[in-house]
Amino acid sequence: MKTSESRYCKCMYFASGALARKMEKLAIDTWKKVGLSPSHAYLLMMVIDDPGIQPGTLASELQLSPSTVTRLIEKLEEKKLVVRTNEGKLTNVYPTPKGKDLLPKLKSCVAEFHDSYSAILGKEESARLVHNINKITDKLFP
Repeated sequence: MKTSESRYCKCMYFASGALARKMEKLAIDTWKKVGLSPSHAYLLMMVIDDPGIQPGTLASELQLSPSTVTRLIEKLEEKKLVVRTNEGKLTNVYPTPKGKDLLPKLKSCVAEFHDSYSAILGKEESARLVHNINKITDKLFP
């Protein structure tokens, strides 16, 4: 297996893609125990934190397309973890009691995921990396 020292290592597209794939694998392994993908889990936590949140706000906060958020919500509805209500043109998303009951396990997964990559990178480097990635993302797509 080649390391990051390959010919494309200085290309942000390939470097960020490689990082995303490795982080995705680590995240998926972490959230398996609750039977949700990381995206579903984070969306559910946001709905629990802000009952009645609108899909557009979820899309903006999670930096996902509205259609992706709709698919995530539909899957969570199938699992009876959230419900949508419509008030005129507004759609609101609420957690169900079953969804709320998952919160302690979801928070445990967040902590485990953080601990996993922090153990590899170090706590300071992890915090710095997350900060810098967010800064770069905001610069590229304000």
